[in-house]
Amino acid sequence: MWAVFSKEARSCDIMFISSTPPIQGAMAALVKKFTKKPMVYNLQDIFPDSLVGTGFAKKDGLLWKIGRVIENFTYRNSDKIIVISEDFKRNIMAKGVPEEKIEIIYNWVDEQAVVPIFKADNPLYDEFGINRSKFTIIYAGNLGNAQNIDIIMDAAAEMQAKPDVQFIIFGSGGLESKIKDRIKRDNLHNLKIFPIQPYERVSYVYGLGDACIVSCKAGLGGSAMPSKTWSIMSSGRAVLANFDEGDLKNIIEKNNCGIFTHAGDLKEFVTAIEELRNAPEKCKEMGKASRQFILNNLTQNIGTKKCVDVVYNVLKNES
Repeated sequence: MWAVFSKEARSCDIMFISSTPPIQGAMAALVKKFTKKPMVYNLQDIFPDSLVGTGFAKKDGLLWKIGRVIENFTYRNSDKIIVISEDFKRNIMAKGVPEEKIEIIYNWVDEQAVVPIFKADNPLYDEFGINRSKFTIIYAGNLGNAQNIDIIMDAAAEMQAKPDVQFIIFGSGGLESKIKDRIKRDNLHNLKIFPIQPYERVSYVYGLGDACIVSCKAGLGGSAMPSKTWSIMSSGRAVLANFDEGDLKNIIEKNNCGIFTHAGDLKEFVTAIEELRNAPEKCKEMGKASRQFILNNLTQNIGTKKCVDVVYNVLKNES
């Protein structure tokens, strides 16, 4: 409640509010109720859908119901809602948000910080003892239930007879010990796991890969749009997606940025890996197309300008 009476709340011209933590949007909506200041809500994570996906809440359970009340209150009092994908837009429109209130602005990436790295110039091969000559699949990020890391382990198990293919995971999270146990139990010699690396090394991490993974459990694509996708593409690597149908599939296939497979479909996933492995030049072309897509659509300047335009138009309509 202190925000309602704060000097900042009373003196600002407009509120630009992020969706993390989720209570922040409701707080800003409450401030708007008292101060009449316009509000732009930047929706990066759909709450409480994300809690259901990660197993922290059950749909129609008490926490979920509370989350829906908070969500609806925030949406109702926002002048504009920025969402990061068409899937997000469909999700919140199904909850009653009018289309004219929604603006799609994909997350951007610092294209000057995340750049393609030639294999010969990548020190991580030697640092982590990774074979440069093998076809390499990279996963980097959170090791949780929502990411469906099982499909990576299952694919490694399926492809043990392919000595020229290796899977590398850089990550941390609740499934870390499970992955290490599986590697040991099933003798997955083609799968290695290392600690997650700092952001300044992201180009080198993805630069290890011929293709890089974006994955999720089936049913979570409508409440998730992994920003790692743009880092992979900015690194000039092919995207290997195992995800729900939607925006990600459309972008990958329309722009020849990699191969899309359906979330949880192991056979499709392994077939895609083999397709890329058997056509290295095609894989490289996908990497080049990925980088070009970022330069044409998702640079920092393009993204920030779109956000500024939204704020400007809300203010203009208020005057």
